[in-house]
Amino acid sequence: MHLLLSGLELAGTFVFALSGAMAAVQKRLDIFGLAVLAFATGTVGGITRDLLIGATPPLAIADARYGLMTIVAAGVVFFGHHLVDRISRPVAIFDAAGLSLFAVGGSIRALEYGISPVMAALMGMITGIGGGIMRDVLIDRLPMVLAPTELYATAALLGSAIAVTGMTLEWPYLPTVIGAAALCFFLRYMAMRRGWHLPVPRLER
Repeated sequence: MHLLLSGLELAGTFVFALSGAMAAVQKRLDIFGLAVLAFATGTVGGITRDLLIGATPPLAIADARYGLMTIVAAGVVFFGHHLVDRISRPVAIFDAAGLSLFAVGGSIRALEYGISPVMAALMGMITGIGGGIMRDVLIDRLPMVLAPTELYATAALLGSAIAVTGMTLEWPYLPTVIGAAALCFFLRYMAMRRGWHLPVPRLER
C-alpha cells in the first residue's frame, strides 16, 4: 500500500506540474519560467508538508522521481501546448484527482510522523493546495483556493479528515483511502461542473 500511495503521489505531481506549465504558457513565459512554474506547482505542497512535520529532506527533493515528473510535464506542455489546450477539460478532471490523492496521501504521511489527527488533516489539505497557491502567486493571480466560486481547500480538508478519522479508528485501510479520495474528488468535480461553493456574504447596496 505504501508503494501504491507513492505511485499516486507521483501521478499527482505530474498532473499539477502540467497545470503549472499550462499557466506559464498562458502568461507567455519562456522555457525556464515554464519549468520553474511546473516544479513549484507539482512539489511545493509536499515540500511544505514535509518541512512542517519534520520529514527532512522533503520527499520531493530527496527522491529524484518527483523532479523528473515535473521536467516531463514541462516538456510535454512546451512542445505540445496546442494539444494540451484542446484537452483542458480532462486536465481539470485530473487536477481534481491529483488534489484528492495529495490530500489523502499527505494526511496519512503526517500521521505516520506522529502528528495529531487534527493537524494531520490540515497537513493533508496543505499538501493538496500548496502547489496551486504558489502557481497563482507566481503568475500574479488570485489563488484558486481563495476564489469564491471554487470549492478547493474545503474539498481537500474534508477528504483529509475522512482519511485521518479512518486511520485513527482503524477502519479498513484500502476502503478508507478510496472513500476519502472519492469524496474530495466528488466535491471538487461538482464545484467545477455545478458551481458548488461555500456561502458568500451579501453586500448591501
